[in-house]
Amino acid sequence: MSNKKSFIGKTDRAIFSFSAVIMVLFVFWTLCQPKEAGDTFNAVQQFITENFGWSYLIGVTFFLFFALFIALSKYGNIILGKDSEKPEYSTLSWFSMLFAAGMGIGLIFWGVAEPMTHYASPPFGQPSTIESAQIAMRYTFFHWGLHPWSVFAVVGLSMAYFQFRKGLPALVSSTLYPLLGEKGIKGWIGKLVDILAVFATIFGMATSLGLGAMQIGTGLNYAYGLPTGTTTTVVIIAVVTALFITSAVTGIERGIKFLSNINMLLLSIILTFMLIIGPTRFILNGFVETIGSYVQNIIQMSLWADAYNTNPGWVKGWTVFYWAWWVAWGPFVGAFIARISRGRTVREFILGVVIAPALMSFIWMGVMGNSALYIDIFQHGGIATQVAKDMSTAIFAMFQYYPLAGVLTNLTTLIIAIFFITSADSATYVMAMFTSGGELNPKAGLKIFWGLVVGAAAIALMIAGGLGALQTASIVSAFPFMFVIFAMVVSIVKAFKSEI
Repeated sequence: MSNKKSFIGKTDRAIFSFSAVIMVLFVFWTLCQPKEAGDTFNAVQQFITENFGWSYLIGVTFFLFFALFIALSKYGNIILGKDSEKPEYSTLSWFSMLFAAGMGIGLIFWGVAEPMTHYASPPFGQPSTIESAQIAMRYTFFHWGLHPWSVFAVVGLSMAYFQFRKGLPALVSSTLYPLLGEKGIKGWIGKLVDILAVFATIFGMATSLGLGAMQIGTGLNYAYGLPTGTTTTVVIIAVVTALFITSAVTGIERGIKFLSNINMLLLSIILTFMLIIGPTRFILNGFVETIGSYVQNIIQMSLWADAYNTNPGWVKGWTVFYWAWWVAWGPFVGAFIARISRGRTVREFILGVVIAPALMSFIWMGVMGNSALYIDIFQHGGIATQVAKDMSTAIFAMFQYYPLAGVLTNLTTLIIAIFFITSADSATYVMAMFTSGGELNPKAGLKIFWGLVVGAAAIALMIAGGLGALQTASIVSAFPFMFVIFAMVVSIVKAFKSEI
């Protein structure tokens, strides 16, 4: 462990050096040989999704049932901290921060893009029909509902419990204490687990940065006619990287909390406006109908691997990609949620992390998705055609059919930028934590270093293959980390049993 009074501050030499060297080499190779890098990414992604796609389906479904079981069990009363501790943040601020860290850009990017894509190209059945519209909304709710949040809940619960109740460092390896013991978590296995967490965080975040930058570029194009393309996206990533590093350096209280609260307010304004000026009755009926369809089909959707090739590549390109993305986000969202959840009970934590944000995602997807589908189905609009050409235009293309399109476009671009900053801000904070031996307040220099690495990785992946390369990075980095989450499950059950 290095503890010099340096710009970077305290680091765990093994974890920091190995992670930093590998990432610098990765960025350098990808920028120097983008075509070869892109081909390699595609080959690796194909191998994992072809042979192990089923394991993501089983894994993430298991995490959901495990989280709900723990919340409703006798272990639900355990406090994530000492027995007398009270929650550090108000419930509203807590919810705003965990939602901004956990979903952010993705919701804005896919809120219209996903329903319209499934409508025009459904997993099964005829495209561009009433049935494909219903399937589109159901699968959108599925991909953004209980499953992703259960991944974050399992990782966050493990980290919060061992950190605040058992007094261990804020590291992913600490969650395996009951299995490995002190020697094990400080030895090479523990270091390897923490390095995997760093890689998963970098690539999960790089995917989001790429998506967000593409969409900010499109928003600026719709609002001000600025050109879109790789160069614009790269410039936006560079500018936003500078902004989120600034935010990360100011700390949680001033930076993330303030921005998260602002964003929840702006999101609420857009949602309310669209609900009032949009097809209100259709949106509300569609929302209720989709919830029913989602609940009725959740088991079938969770385990549908398309063994009979109904639609070759659909499950791998959508469900497997999403599940891998959520697993890749697991260490950083889990660690961040753990950091802001001290003093809450296990039951409060799991229900708060799984149910509340999933409901918020449903509301956003329900309002945005149904507003767009209404235009194409009943007014013969061209949103689906536009989305097929460029997914990042989806939400802006929809706004063109409603009043105050310019205001909505500007507001949405601002929301994406803020979500961009809060998510990346949380990620740099968590990576600094992982590479400093679990420091709860790592030095600004370390946050700046990891912020630059994430920005550089996102730029490299955009140049090497755009959206496809970003998706591949998530899937590949998430695969080994999924096994770490399974180990966390065994570990937390063992620890809970010894408490009661």
